[in-house]
Amino acid sequence: MNYQHYRAITLGSTLQETLDEMMKRGDITQEIANLVLQKYDKSLKSALKEHGTSNMTFTAGRLQTFRFCDNVWTLILKDAEFREDQHSMKVDVVKVVACLGKDNVNE
Repeated sequence: MNYQHYRAITLGSTLQETLDEMMKRGDITQEIANLVLQKYDKSLKSALKEHGTSNMTFTAGRLQTFRFCDNVWTLILKDAEFREDQHSMKVDVVKVVACLGKDNVNE
């Protein structure tokens, strides 16, 4: 499975910006930057597998948009509420990206 979509979160984008700055200064090569990003992808996968929780539920007032492409679901929900145990959070709009959580033989 490809975990590159997690590069768009704050941690991933900050890492990418830092690597870009280091390449501009000549501190690292493009190849090294790519290796760091691949390690980030694998580390994030491992952290989600070890520490992730799958018992969160959500409801939405409206499904605004949905798309299924390359085995990845993308949903735009309006007036959503997320619940885990005794905690809940309401949001006006949320984008949910979901993909198959099984390991790929080629990884």
